[in-house]
Amino acid sequence: MASFIIEGGHPLKGEITPQGAKNEALEVICASLLTSEEVVIRNIPDIRDVNNLILLLEDIGVKVRKLARNDFSFCADELNLDYLESAEFVKKCSQLRGSVLMIGPLLARFGKAVIAKPGGDKIGRRRLDTHFLGFRNLGAEFRQVYNTDVYEIYAEKLTGCYMLLDEASVTGTANIIMAAVFAEGTTTIYNAACEPYIQQLCHMLNKMGARISGIGSNLLTIVGVPCLHGVKHRILPDMIEVGSFIGMAAMCGEGIRIKDVSLKNLGNIPDSFRRLGVRIDVDGDDLIIPHQDHYSIESFIDGTIMTLADAPWPGLTPDLISVLIVVATQAQGSVLFHQKMFESRLFFVDKLIDMGAQIILCDPHRAVVVGHDHNIKLRAGRMASPDIRAGIALLIAAMSANGTSRIDNIEQIDRGYEDIEERLNLLGARIRRE
Repeated sequence: MASFIIEGGHPLKGEITPQGAKNEALEVICASLLTSEEVVIRNIPDIRDVNNLILLLEDIGVKVRKLARNDFSFCADELNLDYLESAEFVKKCSQLRGSVLMIGPLLARFGKAVIAKPGGDKIGRRRLDTHFLGFRNLGAEFRQVYNTDVYEIYAEKLTGCYMLLDEASVTGTANIIMAAVFAEGTTTIYNAACEPYIQQLCHMLNKMGARISGIGSNLLTIVGVPCLHGVKHRILPDMIEVGSFIGMAAMCGEGIRIKDVSLKNLGNIPDSFRRLGVRIDVDGDDLIIPHQDHYSIESFIDGTIMTLADAPWPGLTPDLISVLIVVATQAQGSVLFHQKMFESRLFFVDKLIDMGAQIILCDPHRAVVVGHDHNIKLRAGRMASPDIRAGIALLIAAMSANGTSRIDNIEQIDRGYEDIEERLNLLGARIRRE
């Protein structure tokens, strides 16, 4: 198990470019299963979760060519569908949450899919009901193999219909979209997720020959087509990484430029940091975060304490709550964070409290942070990364702390961030991998 050794207190300065979006990459790579023609995808992040998904596609027969470090070609013209029922495939699926996104394309094109209950972060319940209910609405049948976490899904024919999703699940929406592109007739999906990842998937599928309208809204209409052709697609910058860099710049930056962020696809991420008092300047498609001696948390117009809560897009992404909490520990003022979507994501604050942060964990969903206003630095400590986003938040805390910290289980961070220590060391950080 690898660890990061972080020597805190070193200011960061310079330019950094965000990687491609992890969540979009998982969706569009799986979409390559929908055609027998070549699909070229650029700006794929070189991270553990994505690399494992690519290896899984190779296992089932997808021809994968690496065109450049972050550019790949996929051709799913000859697949070994028997492999889907092997114990090896099931085991690999169980270790990779992104594998669930293979169900929709496989079901649409071949009429069957086998999937294990996926792994991933331990951040609370991440149920698959939305996926399965959507497939069932389209005419699929599924069963759970007795005494296992394996699901078998079958469909002789998929038929379009109207459906109201029980929740605006991002992966659920993506899966149902990919299944519906070949469904006979028209499929209408209400309460669909509308994150930029979903919009990008829809635009890519339309370029492949799909007929999807309502992109960017929570009401999608999909007219089934008989087949799709090849396409070239470029993945957006990762908005979670952009937010992570804003947090780093606020906590320990001497002036940082974040390049090519795709500002129009960041939603309210910059404004959420501004509510904590962080100054963010915009220069074209770059964000500039100048050195800040201190930043003051806003209050609501009626004078009540600021509350920041996650919500489905265009609300604040839950993936950045952890980073915002760390930034708030050195702000002037107090703020209540409400993590609505996952019930286990705030437990990492115990580690911040051990480092000297003033945080009251009210319940599994809410925490109050009372900022130090840079008067008291966090203390170095030893900690373990419980999930991807808490891991990067702890890394930010360690970089701003007095002394040398150690973060164990950094495999979790590697799942979502490409060469993070090398890129941050170029800005002036002191991070060593052991």
